[in-house]
Amino acid sequence: MNDYTEYMPFLIPLAVLEIVLALVALVHVLRHPHYRFGNRPLWILIVVLVQIIGPVVYFAFGRGDE
Repeated sequence: MNDYTEYMPFLIPLAVLEIVLALVALVHVLRHPHYRFGNRPLWILIVVLVQIIGPVVYFAFGRGDE
């Protein structure tokens, strides 16, 4: 357990960033009906299950034109 305490100043902000990014992407998926690729259930699974990379992929490739 002592090994993890020295990494806590790095891990806590990373975890908070991951949660906020996933929530923002999930809200965007649920509110907008148009996507470049795929459909709503696919993007929900990607955003929720692929951790930090899923929301980034959604905002880079999946988000349709507003």
